[in-house]
Amino acid sequence: MAIQTNRRRATQAAKAPRTGRRSRWAAAALIGISLLITGGVYAGATAATAAAGSNNESAASSLTTEDGKKLFQANCATCHGMDLQGTANGPTLIGVGALAVDFQVGTGRMPLQSQGPQAPSKPVQFTDAQITAMADWVQEVSPGPGLPDAKYLDGEGDAARGAELFRTNCAMCHNVAGAGGALTEGKYAPGLSGVLPQHIYAAMVTGPQNMPVFSDMNLTPEDKRDIISSLMWADENASAGGYSLGSLGPVSEGLFIWIFGIGGLVAITVWITAKSN
Repeated sequence: MAIQTNRRRATQAAKAPRTGRRSRWAAAALIGISLLITGGVYAGATAATAAAGSNNESAASSLTTEDGKKLFQANCATCHGMDLQGTANGPTLIGVGALAVDFQVGTGRMPLQSQGPQAPSKPVQFTDAQITAMADWVQEVSPGPGLPDAKYLDGEGDAARGAELFRTNCAMCHNVAGAGGALTEGKYAPGLSGVLPQHIYAAMVTGPQNMPVFSDMNLTPEDKRDIISSLMWADENASAGGYSLGSLGPVSEGLFIWIFGIGGLVAITVWITAKSN
């Protein structure tokens, strides 16, 4: 009797309507509210970050020559002197102008990492605004060659004529394809692939390290524009001869032929000999 009574009570409890039951949309509503809150917080944080970034960019772009002086004295004066006069560790910068500063600092060669036969190109340590500020200060203290007009850097010159000028004046060190080459006493002419046009122009005008100076009497601005155009064309177009093998000429080509050509002939000879046996 007790068992039947318990079963009857359990059946009645199962049939009794439930109270306080959640709606089927409650979970979806909670998820939607959570997504809205998360999206609002993310949007607010993104807007704050963008505003801070724009403020930093505007502040960086408004650097003055006085800021350039402070940057120079903090990073360059140890070797070049507080007033560009030079020291035992570095040459004077009197008369080098803004163009030389833009080249040396803009390619990462300066500040110099270590003393050696030649200052190598490395990652740039300053922003464009900081480089411009230092260049403007050097130009103000001791004027020299300034930055060229944009028309000489547009790559719209005569590329064919520029290639001829390059072969005549530059290929003996930089290789006819601009791949660079070795010089004496551990020095070298760097490759020119991917170099910015303003840095190529600056190198021709200022003659950094072992490079001669090509004044306007040697190469006019239009000549320099044509050379830059030819190098830009070479960067944008694949090698006409197929795989360039580093564009090192007969050295890499001869090595390739010796290893794969002679090696292939030896392998065929061994195969024929083994086949005949």
